[in-house]
Amino acid sequence: MDFVLLGTGAGVPAKARNVTSIALQLLEERGTVWLFDCGEATQHQILKTAVKPRKIEKIFITHLHGDHIFGLPGLLSSRSFQGGVEKLTVYGPKGIDAYIKTSILVSGTHLKYPLEIVEIEEGIVFDDDQFTVTAMPLDHGIFSVGYRIKEKDRPGSLRVDLLHQAGVKPGPLYKALKDGQTVRLEDGRVLNGKDYLGAPQKGRIITILGDTRVCANALVLADSADYLVHEATFSAEETEMASSYYHSTTVQAATTALKAGAKHLILTHISSRYSIEDSERLKDQSKAIFANTIMAEDLMTIKIPLYAEKEGS
Repeated sequence: MDFVLLGTGAGVPAKARNVTSIALQLLEERGTVWLFDCGEATQHQILKTAVKPRKIEKIFITHLHGDHIFGLPGLLSSRSFQGGVEKLTVYGPKGIDAYIKTSILVSGTHLKYPLEIVEIEEGIVFDDDQFTVTAMPLDHGIFSVGYRIKEKDRPGSLRVDLLHQAGVKPGPLYKALKDGQTVRLEDGRVLNGKDYLGAPQKGRIITILGDTRVCANALVLADSADYLVHEATFSAEETEMASSYYHSTTVQAATTALKAGAKHLILTHISSRYSIEDSERLKDQSKAIFANTIMAEDLMTIKIPLYAEKEGS
């Protein structure tokens, strides 16, 4: 699991920052990519990365401001010419259905894959045996949501060392034991797979917030998150301006991360008023409150390790 930050700017494209989009690569987990927001020229940014549009399984839109959705029509169209044949689901606030369907209709676009559009409000928007995705409204000028992606706990790793001690050679039985099944060996012994599994691997929690002022729901969504992606449109000195434009400052993002007990904070959605040279100063404002702050940069990749990997590092 890793992030690929495709666009980290706010409002309009800048020389160093394109507008908002984040790819969450789940290649080992499910062989797919989830996209969060899709600002103008997102598909251009994708061309500079290893992200494959045909692998995009789901797109989660936080709100309908243009810097978060103007890249959608082009990406959806191009995916047909890039080997995309699997179903794609777009989740977003009310209005996303009309926006996408109008764009496709007016442009005469023909998709070669099934497209599902799900308009969301609050609550669980997706759930399967691997992940649960929950949306909650934030505090912005229009309806804006944050997403909490909770990975379900995984079964423990197969204790190959114990199987070696028991004289069990590698083969098809290993998979059955890994699945927790009971198997009978050729010599008559019966082994319960559960006896040969390590401790379950705790699932990771990722929180990606849309545009917002400081609000209670941000804390709920970010509770104990391994990574919190929070907008930081303005610097610490611009608290009043941030509030009037329904955005957050670097310090406000850091305070939310601290109060929520998040482990890492990624600052993104940086106003074009700040140059790339300002990034270190903005990051330092956040780090003064929340040490594990990462300043997002376009095309940055951030690996999200399993808990077992963290403990072993």
